[in-house]
Amino acid sequence: MNDQEQSLMPKLDMTRRGFVSAAVLATGYALAVSPAGAEAIATDTKGLAAGAVMIPTAGGTGMPAYAAMPEGKGPFATILVVQEIFGVHEHIRDVCRRLAKLGYLAVAPELYFRQGDPSILTDIPTILSSIVAKVPDAQVIADLDATAAWAAANGGDAARLGITGFCWGGRIVWLYAAHNPKLKAGVAWYGKLAGDASVLNPKHPVDVAAELKAPVLGLYGGADQGISQDSVEKMRGAVKLAHSKVDIVVYPDAPHAFHADYRPSYREAPAKDGWAKLAAWFKANGLG
Repeated sequence: MNDQEQSLMPKLDMTRRGFVSAAVLATGYALAVSPAGAEAIATDTKGLAAGAVMIPTAGGTGMPAYAAMPEGKGPFATILVVQEIFGVHEHIRDVCRRLAKLGYLAVAPELYFRQGDPSILTDIPTILSSIVAKVPDAQVIADLDATAAWAAANGGDAARLGITGFCWGGRIVWLYAAHNPKLKAGVAWYGKLAGDASVLNPKHPVDVAAELKAPVLGLYGGADQGISQDSVEKMRGAVKLAHSKVDIVVYPDAPHAFHADYRPSYREAPAKDGWAKLAAWFKANGLG
C-alpha cells in the first residue's frame, strides 16, 4: 500500500462498526508471476479513497480485502471483484481502482485467507494443490455475501450490486449469479465452465445455467488452452435453453488471461475491448 492510499483510507471510514483498516494483503505482484511485465497498468488513486479493509464473516473471523471508491458522497454502485488464483495482489487491486475511476465502490476480498497465502508461493502447481484445491465453493459464496453486506454499510448501494472475476474468479461469477437474487449483473473473464463434480465444487457454471438470477457477460479466448471451445458452446446452448440473459464473447486469437496486463498472456486489443464491454454491460443492467 502506498502513502497516497494510506492517506485516503480514513475517508472510507473503515474503522466504524468494528471494522479495521489494517488488513494485511500482499504487496506487489504474487511471486509466481513476478516480475510484472512492462505493459502492467498502474492506476493512481487521485480522486479515490482506496486501501485495505477487514470484512467480518459468518465464522466470526475477519477477512482481508482491498476497496476503492470515488471520493465524495455515495452511495455508489458496488462491484465485487473476484481474484485469480494468485489472490488479491497488485493486479486485482489495480482493477478495483479502475472500477472506482468509473464511479463504483469496488472491493476484492481475499477468498483464500483461511487456506493460505498464494502470493508467497513461487509456482502455479503448488498454489493449485496446496491452496486452491482446498477452497469450498460454499465458503466463497458466503464470503462474497459478507463482502456485499460490508459494502452496503460502507458507502455502497445495496440495490446496485455487480460482480466481475478473472480465471478462477470468472467461474465464481457464474456461480454467484445463480446464488444472489439481488445481483444486477456479472462479467466473467475466462472462467471455467464445465468439469467433474466434487465435494468442494459440486456444480460448475454449465450446471447452473437455468438458475442465473442476473445477466452475465462472459469474455473468453479462442486460443485458451485450459477452457475448450466445446465447453463454451455447451454453455451457450445451456443458457439459450434456459432463456437466461447471457452474452458470451470469444476473442479468436486470445489466450487464457488475456486481460492480465502484467503477464506475457496479455493481449491489448481484446483486453481493452473486453473492459469497454464490461463498462457497457454494467451500465445497461442498472449499475450506471
